[in-house]
Amino acid sequence: MTNTALTKNFRCLVRAAILSATFATAACTTVTAQSNSSIPGPVTRAERTNYRETSSYADVIAFIDSLKAMKAPIVVSELAKSTNGLSIPFIVASRPTVSSPAEARRLNRPIVYVQANIHAGEVEGKEAMLALLREWSFGKRPNVLDSLVVIVVPIYNADGNEKLGQQARNRSEQNGPQLIGERSNAMGLDLNRDYVKAEAPETRGSLAAFNAWDPDVFMDLHTTDGSFHGYALTYAQSLHPAAPLGAYTVDTLLPEIRRRMRSRHKVEIFPYGNFSADNRESLTATDKSGWWTYDHRQRFGTNYYGLRGRISILSEAMSHDPFELRVASTRAFVQEALSLVAEQRLQIRERIQRGVAASTFTVTNRAPIPVRARFNSNPPMGDVLVEVLEPKDTSVAGEPGMPRSVRRTGRMVAKRMPIVDRFESALDREPTLEGYLLDASWTNAVRQLRAHGLTVTPTDKPMSATLQVFGIDSVAFAARPFQGHKEATVTGKWRPDTRVVPAGTFVVRMATQRDLLAMELLEPESDDGLLTWNAFDGALAPGKEAPVARLTAPLRLYSPGKSSSSSR
Repeated sequence: MTNTALTKNFRCLVRAAILSATFATAACTTVTAQSNSSIPGPVTRAERTNYRETSSYADVIAFIDSLKAMKAPIVVSELAKSTNGLSIPFIVASRPTVSSPAEARRLNRPIVYVQANIHAGEVEGKEAMLALLREWSFGKRPNVLDSLVVIVVPIYNADGNEKLGQQARNRSEQNGPQLIGERSNAMGLDLNRDYVKAEAPETRGSLAAFNAWDPDVFMDLHTTDGSFHGYALTYAQSLHPAAPLGAYTVDTLLPEIRRRMRSRHKVEIFPYGNFSADNRESLTATDKSGWWTYDHRQRFGTNYYGLRGRISILSEAMSHDPFELRVASTRAFVQEALSLVAEQRLQIRERIQRGVAASTFTVTNRAPIPVRARFNSNPPMGDVLVEVLEPKDTSVAGEPGMPRSVRRTGRMVAKRMPIVDRFESALDREPTLEGYLLDASWTNAVRQLRAHGLTVTPTDKPMSATLQVFGIDSVAFAARPFQGHKEATVTGKWRPDTRVVPAGTFVVRMATQRDLLAMELLEPESDDGLLTWNAFDGALAPGKEAPVARLTAPLRLYSPGKSSSSSR
């Protein structure tokens, strides 16, 4: 028996400790990532190498070209050009085919955007999405392409994908394949920390696609490392407490997907987490530990997209599973998620309308919004499946991705612990209905705001403004740089003011579906806004005003000595 077969059989035995014997046997046979020989089409590199290798950029492009040559119902364009000059494929799949956002909207279907390979060593999503495109394109029965418009970006971090290195170096806790790409892009940036500052060409391309297509559902496919638990895949909604559809996603959609994964694929999945509060690799759970999710801030793609009033879903395959099983779990999860959206498309569209309405501030929708957050202070208790590990002789090599000091036993126990998978507000602020003001010098910040799809216009004449300004009491910068930045934090107080603002002052207009996003990016006290990422450092000092002010009434044309006429 090969090492892969032994590992796969081991996972089946692990599941047998959790499930009934019949159920566990099905788990060993039902979920498989092997190509379905009854469906024509190209074969992925993972499939043709029996999951010893993952696809290169050239492999992905050749696979897509083969789909096009076989008349698959796809339209392929470019999301962005990477730093190293690689064209990142942007695939729109549907029957009938569509080539523009306007055509997609005329179909009146949900638009689902699935992104893989943002961390190029996490290769499961790339392989799973190529295989699914083949099956959807050439399967004989109706499928999601007949009910949805599916956007697929299978190799988002193309440059990182090509920086092949040993798995033991690039992702030390991952069970193969032996050669994988790097986490960062060619600029050295973690693309899943770039959604606010948008410094990478990949991020700017994805923001442009979000603005143009306004997907109803966003899925980001990853592979987790760290804790040894009993789940083939973990998931999360947008964790930002201001995300309008976060609760609906985690309380309604994801539990149904979990039920279907269990009943149809014999696979256990669970909300994302680790057995430690700081999400460092904690191998086993102790009586005092809990199940802790990750960061709520909008620098992460799934959290960010929830602030646009839509549904966002994170998928994290279990890195300690063998490669083939990780692909299979990811593939099944995406299939079940999209099938559910297709089945419930009318309800989904109605929910999206509610999410967009909640993201648009009006006289009747101006409840305080969380701009800073913390872990839920009163988390519920629940059972989490924990794998028991035992010490082993460190001189004996272990399974790939395993620490040398421990071995897996295949024994699972359900441990009761706090499940800390939600966030609560740490600071609320009331929205402005009129917009924000920035003076004419902040052109770089304005470019960033426009990249997010916000409406920013300069005044052409001096205007009288009734506003609130933020007086800074203290400024702090992180001691160490992160992603090339020393993150900034300010404290202070808002106070009312009236003044004349000169021509050229930038106005960030509200009454759009991006009001919530604008607030989280522009509020000085936001824990992950433009100020955090040093966009306004030149203006930050105790006793100064923050460079972003809130309008509290419509701007009026300034006329010295005369009554002003209203202007917006």
